[in-house]
Amino acid sequence: MRSAAREAVADLLDVDPVAARPLPGGDIGAVFLVELADGRRVVAKRPVRPGAGAPGEDPEGDRDRAERAVAAEGAGLRWIADAVPGLTPGVVAAGRGWLVLDFVPPGAPSATAAEELGRRLAALHAAGAPAFGSAPPGGPARAVVGALDMTNEPTPDWPTFYGEQRVEPYLRRAVDLGHLDVTQRAVLRQVVERLPDLAGPAEPPARLHGDLWSGNLHWTEERGRRGAALLDPAAHGGHREADLAMLRLFGTPHLDRLVGAYAEVFPLAPGWRDRVGLHQVFPLLVHAVLFGGGYGARAAEVGRAALRASRP
Repeated sequence: MRSAAREAVADLLDVDPVAARPLPGGDIGAVFLVELADGRRVVAKRPVRPGAGAPGEDPEGDRDRAERAVAAEGAGLRWIADAVPGLTPGVVAAGRGWLVLDFVPPGAPSATAAEELGRRLAALHAAGAPAFGSAPPGGPARAVVGALDMTNEPTPDWPTFYGEQRVEPYLRRAVDLGHLDVTQRAVLRQVVERLPDLAGPAEPPARLHGDLWSGNLHWTEERGRRGAALLDPAAHGGHREADLAMLRLFGTPHLDRLVGAYAEVFPLAPGWRDRVGLHQVFPLLVHAVLFGGGYGARAAEVGRAALRASRP
């Protein structure tokens, strides 16, 4: 894979790479820091490695999914940067199943950086989107989250969008794979049926990162100043509480400071804390499809909590 990264960079940039070394990239993709003959450093990323899909998937679909993942991620990075310049690494080139991005030096999280990120995330969400389910300009309607297909089709309201495009497809897959039992499936189907009641006050579609767990936050430090950049988006028009719920799912440093700064710029609707679990159902079902384990049970648990919180 390292030689493939060098070949892709050489082809896309018409510059000879002199070295490439792997960077942490999770379970789905492959990421390399590439040094170029002209002294620049760039990041070469294959968003979906061959064979990284769900159990039982046809490997022949890997190439098509990799190309769609590149198109979706590149479009998402540009869409985010259009709203908040510098919030994502710049896209240098894309093609052959690879993205080439600007290298952003890593740093350590800090409360000050988290507050600044909260304000910038509020600005991103406030930039809005044409509709719930809308893809970024130039992005495919059949996008990718993790190593799974994800639909982005404009929908008139959030409950319909969330139920039809985010919960039901992965609920069916998790059931087919045996990663949810009958009781868990019944809970999550009840969540879908009650989405109009669970959704909270109506809001316009926000411009979302769409996969904002803590691993997709890149804490940075340049010239002694700490900050944060957003990586690996699954960007679309959605409900802004979804990005905040995702940050809470696996833990994020200084999250309370981040959310507090966010709310100062863009106050959250009453009851938002009770809806955190509702917005976590989707990423947990994606994890249940990809990794099995206890993710299906956890999806049912947060769904059950959302149902309880909505009762008078």
